[in-house]
Amino acid sequence: MNFPNRIICLTEETTEILYGIGAEDLIVGISGYTVRPKNARKEKPRVSAFQSANIEKILDLKPDLVLGFSDIQSDICANLIKHGVNVLCFNQRSINEIFDVIKLLGRIVDLQERTSEYLNNIKNHLNKICLLGKSFKTKPKVFFEEWDDPIITGIKWVSEIIEIAGGIDVFKSYASEPIATNRIIENHGDVVDANPDIIFASWCGKKINKERIIKRKNWHQINAIKTNNIHEIKSPLILQPGPAALTDGLTEIHKVISDWSSIQ
Repeated sequence: MNFPNRIICLTEETTEILYGIGAEDLIVGISGYTVRPKNARKEKPRVSAFQSANIEKILDLKPDLVLGFSDIQSDICANLIKHGVNVLCFNQRSINEIFDVIKLLGRIVDLQERTSEYLNNIKNHLNKICLLGKSFKTKPKVFFEEWDDPIITGIKWVSEIIEIAGGIDVFKSYASEPIATNRIIENHGDVVDANPDIIFASWCGKKINKERIIKRKNWHQINAIKTNNIHEIKSPLILQPGPAALTDGLTEIHKVISDWSSIQ
């Protein structure tokens, strides 16, 4: 069986996974949004944004496999397929699906043993945080804001991370919707009614504006606003469905929830 040896990653999470399992030498191109691992930006040429890509540059690199993510990259993937490139586009939306992607990549590059060890380390971290989260006597209600205009609440892996960390996702019912437009909170008053104790915001690469959040109509009534419990989580740590969210992202969210719980 022939395994790929010239891989292009159109999103950060597959780059981080391949580096994590020791397959970084196989990568010949990455997304321009890649920040993890740090040395990837120095070592690999950047060939794409998230919704666009330099097709000519990709073809010049002669990849034998291109890895994409989600319906948003479907046009890029289709274009490359028309040029005869092998493309694998993932659509992971949950923690278990992230695990599946890691395992599949390990098989694709024939590094199953290293991948198993890598995945076990991530799972051990999740289990440790989960046990700590379960120990909280009082769990905070949490609102996660993925975008500000319109207001979009968190996707499934984010909702799962909040609950593993010891919180209660106030809009959990939205989380299973894979498309962002189906997670829009049309009525801002719904957030007021939910009255979260903590607000996390990660505006998809845009710096959050706390004042804008605070000044929304009637939001001064929300517990999180009253206690100044509004926290920005950098997008690469939580909005990439890969290792970063399950390690550093989870740790950051858990710390905020733990601090809240300790004063209840």
